[in-house]
Amino acid sequence: MLRRIREWMLGGSRGQGRPGFRFLRLPTPGSRLRAKYDAAQTTYENRRHWVHADHLSANAAASAEVRRVLRSRARYEVANNSYAKGIVLTLANYVVGTGPRLQMLTDDSDANRLIEKEFARWAKAVGLAHKLRTMRIAQCESGEVFSLLATNPRINAPVQLDLRPIEADQVASPWPVVHNGSNAADGIVLDEFGNPIAYYVLKRHPGDNGALHSGLDYDLLPADSVIHLFRAERPGQVRGIPEITSSLSLFAMLRRYTLAVLGSAEQAALPSGVIYTDAPADTEASEVEPLDTVEMDRGTWMTMPFGWKIGQVKAEQPTTVYGDFKHEVINEISRCLNMPFNIAAGNSSGYNYASGRLDHQAFFKAIRIDQTYLGDVVLDRVFKAWLDEAVLIEGYLPQSMRTLDTEFPHQWFWDGFEHVDPAKEANAQATRLASNTTTLAAEYAKAGLDWESELRQRAREIALMRELGLSTEQAQSNASTDEETEDEDAVAEAA
Repeated sequence: MLRRIREWMLGGSRGQGRPGFRFLRLPTPGSRLRAKYDAAQTTYENRRHWVHADHLSANAAASAEVRRVLRSRARYEVANNSYAKGIVLTLANYVVGTGPRLQMLTDDSDANRLIEKEFARWAKAVGLAHKLRTMRIAQCESGEVFSLLATNPRINAPVQLDLRPIEADQVASPWPVVHNGSNAADGIVLDEFGNPIAYYVLKRHPGDNGALHSGLDYDLLPADSVIHLFRAERPGQVRGIPEITSSLSLFAMLRRYTLAVLGSAEQAALPSGVIYTDAPADTEASEVEPLDTVEMDRGTWMTMPFGWKIGQVKAEQPTTVYGDFKHEVINEISRCLNMPFNIAAGNSSGYNYASGRLDHQAFFKAIRIDQTYLGDVVLDRVFKAWLDEAVLIEGYLPQSMRTLDTEFPHQWFWDGFEHVDPAKEANAQATRLASNTTTLAAEYAKAGLDWESELRQRAREIALMRELGLSTEQAQSNASTDEETEDEDAVAEAA
């Protein structure tokens, strides 16, 4: 019976011509794959390059051991490489800046201002901006970061909610753990749809002193109280890998080359030499012990034993290519973070105004995407948890806001990007407003400001100026006169 089924699946016996299934024959290690794509060919020249390519899934490729090694190496490089440290800090400063600001968009303007004021008060009390910068740094060098939403009675605010970041090492599956009908991905329990439902959080960091048995002491926390910030680069990926993974070897290469150049320069500067003789083997000369050393005093002449000479070691320092090498390596390192070279290197000497703005466009686009993702994953959940706690305090929020099931519309403001030429940007802004191609809300949002708050502040300033007998038109004319004077001075200097 089995033989007949097999014959039917293979298309029947010969001569019957019956359609059927055909098994795909996989190439053996010694055979050559037939394909019309050159990249799919394995030849003698490229086999070493593709020897480590695999078919692992996203979670299998980023296993617990692999992530542990990547995290340790990335942290080591950031701690010891000034370029790596500067790149990571610069990225966090650009993304988070001085911290996000909340703007409520409900119809109750008084309630909006009250919530914005109280949330800003709570954010300052818990150090929200500082913690967000720490989380962004951890995401870059560790690939992911977790934060716990918990109560902290020491917070100097009516809402005593706290955001406590923890490192990725502390979220791991303890051994042995039995999962009843659910999947687990190294500390994260998933339901049948792939949604996190719980997290295993070790009470002590595995790297703490004396934490050898920390895996046996853990808390199983629900997903509502844990925030997981990471960037999934493959479908189905559950845990993150360091964002600078692809550049770790380049960081090591840059440090080795720098040390080699330094060693070469030091060798050339030191009066090192080799004692040698040109005398024939049968000629008598003073005996010198092999590999013996001769001490030399600075600023003195010396004589050598009879028949021997001293030759200085000439070490070549590649001064002409060292700068070019650093430029290309740093440029390649920063590419994985969409960061331009002048920001990564802290050097804009080779840039002009146009090229600087052009390179920054892609970087600022990536920053805005990062800020939006940070708002969706972290800030919205933090704000919801804060509201859930705030509505429980009697008389703290207006009655219109004391509803747990209501989603209040809001948005987040971040620090704006300073323009290199403020005068040109102001003229362009005025042109856009005059042609109705933009709004005050949009223009203030670019600077990370709330247009309603700024207009109210401006109205107060104008009212005070009128009270004091000052004219806004006079101030504007004085500013115009100063700009014309500066332009005339610039023309005179150029002439």
